[in-house]
Amino acid sequence: MSAIRLYGIKACDTMKKARSWLDEKGVAYDFHDYKSVGIDRESLAKWCVEHGWEVILNRAGTTFRKLDDTQKADLDQAKAIELMLAQPSMIKRPVLDLGERTLVGFKPDAYAAALE
Repeated sequence: MSAIRLYGIKACDTMKKARSWLDEKGVAYDFHDYKSVGIDRESLAKWCVEHGWEVILNRAGTTFRKLDDTQKADLDQAKAIELMLAQPSMIKRPVLDLGERTLVGFKPDAYAAALE
């Protein structure tokens, strides 16, 4: 298995839970903070193809809710990717990159099934 990479934002509570779970299980991973480092279009596009942009775009977060209605209107994958590139905190987190696939969000049982 290639190196595991965890994408997200350091201060997010769900991220803290995911990182604690990985640490407790002794799973080695690289952490990519897309709030400070950003995210590349290729990764976003790959996740959108794998899961659907509707899953990757975090519409529940305050960053998305603060957008004006014209920015939220007529969303499609291309527009969603542009929004997420401009404001990475709109990306659902965490994204756990296992190499051959990714997990979006933190569900302990899904992490266990994939890693144990």
